[in-house]
Amino acid sequence: MIRLSLSALLALFALPAMLLVLSAHAAPPPGDPVAGAAAFRKCASCHQVGPAARGGFGPQLNGIIGRRAAASTDYAYSAALRRSGIVWTDAALARFLRDPDAMVPGTKMRFWGIGDERQIANLLAYLRQYP
Repeated sequence: MIRLSLSALLALFALPAMLLVLSAHAAPPPGDPVAGAAAFRKCASCHQVGPAARGGFGPQLNGIIGRRAAASTDYAYSAALRRSGIVWTDAALARFLRDPDAMVPGTKMRFWGIGDERQIANLLAYLRQYP
């Protein structure tokens, strides 16, 4: 019979749990901007990118990566997003795209979220083309 100490048991179960938590908040893998353009079609009803982009039902997304949340001057953001202090890194955007309301309760973004990590990575690759 194998006997494990309490510390060995904790280590055995704690490491997988920590890895699971860390992976849930990590940035997605590198994506494909062409596939991201196709995925962006569902975003385009509210958001724009490119030289003529402007805010409408949602803010324009040019230069979103590295930008502070609620920084675009052509959109009226929710108080929750203005107070959030978020800077849109790949990891922060990925988390927001997974579940906007869980990350920023009270956000005006009405979107169920994206559960497909590859699709999130593709969207981020697409958005990186619009600095």
